[in-house]
Amino acid sequence: MHNLSKLAGALLLGALISLPATAAEKAKSAGAAGAVATVNGVAISQTVANAFVAEQQAQGAPDSPELKKAVREELIRRELLVQEAKKLGLDKKPDVAAQADLARQAIYIRAFVQDYVKKNPISDEQAKAAYERMKTQMGSTEYKVRHILVEKEDDAKTIIVNLKKGAKFDELAKQSKDPGSKEKGGDLGWSSTANYVKPFGDAVAGLAKGKFTETPVKTDFGYHVILVEDSRPLTPPPFDQIKPQINQRLQQEQLQRYVAELQKKAKID
Repeated sequence: MHNLSKLAGALLLGALISLPATAAEKAKSAGAAGAVATVNGVAISQTVANAFVAEQQAQGAPDSPELKKAVREELIRRELLVQEAKKLGLDKKPDVAAQADLARQAIYIRAFVQDYVKKNPISDEQAKAAYERMKTQMGSTEYKVRHILVEKEDDAKTIIVNLKKGAKFDELAKQSKDPGSKEKGGDLGWSSTANYVKPFGDAVAGLAKGKFTETPVKTDFGYHVILVEDSRPLTPPPFDQIKPQINQRLQQEQLQRYVAELQKKAKID
């Protein structure tokens, strides 16, 4: 089976890192004097309008008078609804207040992450070293693999016996509990062993072309019967092609280490 993401937190941080410059940054550079409108005595600042325009531009909207007019109208409608919500006391409801706090936290976290990444860039030397490590881990060969995943070792042994008797691998794969491959005859496509959990990858590397494992391979997912259909030399993509992905992964790891240090130093009751 392919490796799952190591940490859910890594996905969050990766998403934050990959965002374009924040609307707030763009708004600051655009200037923030005055108000674009006043609704029942409440001013809507130019800063807020600039931030909203920047968000729309980040999503592909062209900068134009029409966009600024549409944003102004939308902010007026939002302010009217906010005022109505406050009249009803909805801002005092615990669940609403909690959601507002979570939204505020997300904004602060995104701003911090982008500031941290800006101040702690990944050097070309770091990226190239990571690229070389990646090439070493990937190895020089990739394999076309099929597998059948079952819960019990005895079930895997029975599958192996049936394969030795001449049963078709793709037919037996219909009993696999891997939903991503069972309808494709257990096909996992082409991949290097680095993309599989270690027991699975080791088993793949030890099989000759056209051979299947004659003993079940145990992983955290269950028991596998693995077939290597083919193999070919693996040519990694050029460094410049995947440099952005390498930088993002290194940024995630760097930020995770920083957060781990903060947590270690923090007084948590």
